[in-house]
Amino acid sequence: MKIAFVGKGGSGKTTLSSLFIRHLVATGAPVLAIDADINQHLGAALGLDDPEAAALPAMGDRLPLIKSYLRGSNPRIASTETMIKTTPPGEGSRLLRVCEPNPVYDACARPVELDGGAVRLMVTGPFTDADLGVACYHSKTGAVELCLNHLVDGRDEYVVVDMTAGSDSFASGMFTRFDMTFLVAEPTRKGVSVYRQYKEYARDFGVELKVVGNKVHGEEDLDFLRAEVGDDLLVTVGHSDWVRAMEKGRPPRFELLEDANHRALHRLREAVDATYDGRDWQRYTRQMVHFHLKNAQSWANERTGADLAAQVDPSFVLDESVVAPA
Repeated sequence: MKIAFVGKGGSGKTTLSSLFIRHLVATGAPVLAIDADINQHLGAALGLDDPEAAALPAMGDRLPLIKSYLRGSNPRIASTETMIKTTPPGEGSRLLRVCEPNPVYDACARPVELDGGAVRLMVTGPFTDADLGVACYHSKTGAVELCLNHLVDGRDEYVVVDMTAGSDSFASGMFTRFDMTFLVAEPTRKGVSVYRQYKEYARDFGVELKVVGNKVHGEEDLDFLRAEVGDDLLVTVGHSDWVRAMEKGRPPRFELLEDANHRALHRLREAVDATYDGRDWQRYTRQMVHFHLKNAQSWANERTGADLAAQVDPSFVLDESVVAPA
């Protein structure tokens, strides 16, 4: 299952995504974690120190390798230079599986030990001084989108993505790549403003959206969130001494997380798992193609000098039955 955590800056989405990752790993589930935020904090939230987090390989710097591997023998893709962030897979494309070894994971992923288990962590890479004035951060997250377009995940396999803050997530079609999107909202007007934007933008794409109320203190905060987001409010999270210790770099064993927060994380997983039987791979592939054609027409055909609509394989549907070439 593919899960996104979104929310305004400072809402706690990275903290919540890291707790959810720890929860999944503690149950023995295979997890691929991806930090796609412009502020790269997921590694630290999973317990890496600053040098370890800084040493994580950036997906954006390895885009040529990613393209070369995913292209495979797809005859519709003339060269890796014509692959863009939305290029969809087709016959001959190589696909990614959550648990397999492959050159993309070798180059971009690193294992992070968590209380006896491990998560495979990938990061987009930070926005550096060299990028200022000459690059768009969404060109870096393009590596994430390309991987998600070629990733086949099954039941009880989890891909958790810490997305960039606010409505920037809608700068590409990546917001449609998920089985569940958890929007982390504080009980404030600013806290729910991103929810309203997300709800409006996602309405026409069948995005499964649930709100996680964070920093909730008492019934007044809870009543506010219920009034603002209605039935989309799934769970709330309050103050956590465990999280405070984690933010200081000294997290206790995960089993010592407060019972109420353990129950909240379990509820998140239940909500994710409940979407599995309703997966619509036809729609998933159709949306992938929709955003590819949109990007091709608006900028990519001119930039690459090719008609990128020709990359679409009309008979291909990405699903769990697809067997990709070695």
